[in-house]
Amino acid sequence: MKRIYLQKAKHQIARPNTIRDINKQIVLNYVRDRAPISRAEIARETALQRSTVSAIVDALQDTGLIEEIGTGDSTGGRKPTLLKLKTDYPCAVGVDLTPRETTVAVADVSGKVVEMEKFLTSPDADYMSREIVARVGRFAEKYKNNRLQVGMSLPGIVDYSLGKVLYIPYFDWRDWNIGEQIERETSLPVTIDNDANAIALAELWFGEEKIRKIKNFVTVLVAEGVGTGIVFDGQVYRGEKGAAGEVGHMFVGDDAPVQCSCGSRSCWEAHSSEKAIIARYRGRLNGSFSSGSEITVRQIIRLADHGDETAHFVLRETAKYLAIGISNLIVGFSPQAVVVSGEITKAWHLIAQEIHTVVEDQIRRPLPTTIISASSLGETPTLIGSLSLVLAGIFASAS
Repeated sequence: MKRIYLQKAKHQIARPNTIRDINKQIVLNYVRDRAPISRAEIARETALQRSTVSAIVDALQDTGLIEEIGTGDSTGGRKPTLLKLKTDYPCAVGVDLTPRETTVAVADVSGKVVEMEKFLTSPDADYMSREIVARVGRFAEKYKNNRLQVGMSLPGIVDYSLGKVLYIPYFDWRDWNIGEQIERETSLPVTIDNDANAIALAELWFGEEKIRKIKNFVTVLVAEGVGTGIVFDGQVYRGEKGAAGEVGHMFVGDDAPVQCSCGSRSCWEAHSSEKAIIARYRGRLNGSFSSGSEITVRQIIRLADHGDETAHFVLRETAKYLAIGISNLIVGFSPQAVVVSGEITKAWHLIAQEIHTVVEDQIRRPLPTTIISASSLGETPTLIGSLSLVLAGIFASAS
């Protein structure tokens, strides 16, 4: 679904010979982005008739998307009634499947999570299907009057247009029909996408303002693997059968600390993923770290923050390879921005300079300046991505 840019909205206004839904989208997005706002302000900003705006606002109130919140200051006449999104009214169920943990959450139209459940991810696809369907089903029953929709993000190749999960490399799952099962058991509509694509959609609609205002950017998700989401002209580009953005397998150097999911030690994923960070840290300790001991990326970042030189070196080394891949993305796509998400963004203050230095060194021909930044989506970007599959659809269709 394509992002609406309000600065150009007045040139997009639907005239009598076009569908009313376009105007409805624009009104809803004015309320979303500029609340508290009055009907009169929307009419002035969009050049729509006051009566048209009022009719659309009434319809959006009836569907539970916006609400009145009192009056504003008068500019000479009656005090205007102000509008905002109706929060605390659950409308989206997000299912966020990662290799380690799966989260099922309910959120309102603003993206605020109202309720959630978490459980360990199993390599048994049948077990996961039962658990996901059961949890979604409980939420469907609890909020049965809310016209819920389901969004699901997962680390694999998804045919977004058909709603089919084609392949999840981590578990070697193929043709997983989880969407059909959820719809059959709960009667809720389901949208499924790759996790990196879902994050790109979340950045487009719910990310930092400077990112939401641009049309062309790439997101990089550093997790168990490395994935990218591509946004062209305000919409996510998925490619044939959802296979776009699988650039974790590009060559960035030899002798990575771990194998990529494809078996190579030359891929971007093998050098820059979370498992690469952990393996690199263990390797620097020359076997003094117990093989049975657990270490996480978050712990490594904390150690670096407290002066652990080994941890700091490992993060800088990882940043170098991360930057090589980002350089390739910039040369290949010339995006306005590259946004990095995942646990590694907690170390952004430690690695940002390394990333920018390597990118500047790698790009040898003049290109437009590209913003390179950490995601503002917080600690659960893939969950926000799963919810965005529903919420962005609401704002793009205003239905």
